[in-house]
Amino acid sequence: MEECIFCKIVRGEIPCAQVYSGDSVMAFLDIAPIVEGHTLIIPKTHYSTLWDLPQELAGEMQRVMQDVGVGIFHVTGATGLNVVMNNYKAAGQVVPHAHWHLIPRREGDGLMPVDQKEYESQEAMHELAAKIQSAI
Repeated sequence: MEECIFCKIVRGEIPCAQVYSGDSVMAFLDIAPIVEGHTLIIPKTHYSTLWDLPQELAGEMQRVMQDVGVGIFHVTGATGLNVVMNNYKAAGQVVPHAHWHLIPRREGDGLMPVDQKEYESQEAMHELAAKIQSAI
């Protein structure tokens, strides 16, 4: 994709603070981090969402996430790490190029978890599970 900002980063048209580059996956610091050390893991080939990624490439991204995550822990002193992927605009995806966020965390860092809710009933929960199972 010619206009994709991440594709431009891969092509070297836009600079980044790169932390890893392999044949098919790249990692760099987010320019608008939630916290210091917030890193993005992207495929070098353009895929819009997780569901567009070939499984082999998704596996390679997972391996890179694990390696980069260890580095983030060592360098930042984090005691936790969020791994987040937003897919589609409604989920908060700003750049339509599949990417994982690695966000270092520390106890008391002020970043609040997402509020959880309860199902209306156990029956409603099991009905939804059955519908999802049948759609797979």
